[in-house]
Amino acid sequence: MNILFFLTPKSEAAYVYDSDTLRQALEKMEHHRYSAVPIIGREDGAYVGTLTEGDLLWYIKEQGDLSLREAEDIPIMSIARKRDNEPVDVDVNMEDLLNKAMNQNFVPVIDDRDRFIGLITRKDLIQYLCRKLVTVQLEAGGMSIR
Repeated sequence: MNILFFLTPKSEAAYVYDSDTLRQALEKMEHHRYSAVPIIGREDGAYVGTLTEGDLLWYIKEQGDLSLREAEDIPIMSIARKRDNEPVDVDVNMEDLLNKAMNQNFVPVIDDRDRFIGLITRKDLIQYLCRKLVTVQLEAGGMSIR
C-alpha cells in the first residue's frame, strides 16, 4: 500500500520553522491544540526535528521567571529537545511506517532531499486499520462483540 494515502500534506499540517521563537511555537501549538509539531528549516524546507510541549515546559521551568515578552526573543532552536520523531521516506513500506507510528503521535514524511512533505498521524493509521478489521470480520461471517 502506498503511504501517501495517509499523508497530511505540508500545506495542511501545523509546523514551526527553525527560525521561530518560543512564543510563536507556543501560540501555534495552542491554536491547533497539538502537544508536538515538526520543526522545518525555513531556508531549505528540511525536516529538522520535533518540538513538544514537554520541551517547552522544561525550558520555561529552567528559566524561572519568563514573560511572554521575553519568549518573543528566544529562538526555538536554543531549546533542548528530548527526542525527535523519526521521519520516513515516501517509499517506506507499511510495516516500517507502523513500527514508527507505535512510538510517535505522527510520522514526518520526507522526500529524497530530506525536505518535509507532510506527516502521517497515528490516529489516521489506527482508523484505517480498524475499518479494515471490521471489513475482514464482516466478510468472514459477521462480527461478534464480547
